[in-house]
Amino acid sequence: MAAALWDQLSQWEEKGAGPEQLTAGTGRSCRAAMASGGEEPASSPLDWADASLDCCSPDQAEAGAAMLDSREDFEVLDDDEEDLSELPPLEDVGKGKAPPGKEGVQASGPEPAGEGAGEEPPAAEEWLDVLGNGLLKKKTLVPGRGMESRPSKGQVVTVRLRVMLEDGSVVEEDPGLTFTLGDCDVLQALDLCTQLLEMGETALITSDAKYCYGPQGRSPGIPPNTALTLEVELLAVQDAPDLELLGGKAKIDLANCKRERGNFYYQQADYVLAINSYDIALRVIGSSSKVNFSPEEEAELLEVKVKCLNNLAASQLKLDHYEAALKSCTLVLEHQPENIKALFRKGKVLAQQGEYSQAIPILKAALKLEPSNKTIHAEVSKLVKKHADQKTVETEMYRKMLGNPSPGSTPVKCKDKSPWSIPWKWLFGATAVALGGVALSVVIAARN
Repeated sequence: MAAALWDQLSQWEEKGAGPEQLTAGTGRSCRAAMASGGEEPASSPLDWADASLDCCSPDQAEAGAAMLDSREDFEVLDDDEEDLSELPPLEDVGKGKAPPGKEGVQASGPEPAGEGAGEEPPAAEEWLDVLGNGLLKKKTLVPGRGMESRPSKGQVVTVRLRVMLEDGSVVEEDPGLTFTLGDCDVLQALDLCTQLLEMGETALITSDAKYCYGPQGRSPGIPPNTALTLEVELLAVQDAPDLELLGGKAKIDLANCKRERGNFYYQQADYVLAINSYDIALRVIGSSSKVNFSPEEEAELLEVKVKCLNNLAASQLKLDHYEAALKSCTLVLEHQPENIKALFRKGKVLAQQGEYSQAIPILKAALKLEPSNKTIHAEVSKLVKKHADQKTVETEMYRKMLGNPSPGSTPVKCKDKSPWSIPWKWLFGATAVALGGVALSVVIAARN
């Protein structure tokens, strides 16, 4: 099972998560989105750090989504000139490092209860080093129903959760937290260790801050760089809903839930996991369906798709993935040609690539749609100046290649030049005329 955990981490790495980019985070359940009929279940009493991330209530999710999307977009529009070049490494903005190589992983998960009477007591008492680096450990308190009852990545699980500080004080508690394994919907420590739980098992998990809330912590209650202890009981496991059978409202809720998670990671400056969440949301939206949607649901799905693509482009820009960001912006403009945010980001991507002649018209189109936007004004002015400087440099380079002096340079006059001296240009012209006359005479003589 530990090998499966590494497979999960490897998939995050394929999206650009290097050893310093796999980070911690907190999440809420996607219960409303997971319900096949799209009905809203009872909300959890847990007061999470950001109420706008609560996907249990569709109304709250919708309001929070609008707030986060707007806040994120204008944050990007307010970037200064050196924003991308001065972006610190992710571990410096609240994220931890990834575990070491796979050679440190345990060969197997914890010894299942009930297999070998002589080994059962040690299995319930010993700590399992989940990733082999000593920073994430699990100990069984109450044995479960056997290894065959363990959940797998992609399934939807419900757990009872208590989160405690090292002094034992409880900072979070949820009697029924539901999430999808492997989708980065919750703390990494919880996501990874839940895959090692057996049905009905209660376990204690100790985790370093890098797999929880990292250097940023969470206000209130969890200081920066705080190791946490989690008490988890696996209550239920079920397969993820069939996307083809989801109704319009259920699909919209699920996509919004993943998008909200991406917004959370974006605000935490963890752009790799933000990209992962936006990708999942786009896969949900783009999945085929055997259910007919109403025109209103189709329009809302398109709106969610555009938001995901816009925020995906913003995250890709933060990681200097210019080609990917350009593709995301282009997809937005295919649906909404006058989307100001997509126009701005596409212009910014082209500017980063040095394509000022293409970037300036796109930014001017955005400025025409929103003339009062000072950020676009400043960006256009900056690019016009850079484009002029670029043309000057190119012109000077071409002159040097052709051996022509610069127009600004003053020709040096020869002091001892005789007033009767013939300019070389005249001399060259006279010679050319003489040679032409001789050649003409030869041709006429040959014809005669």
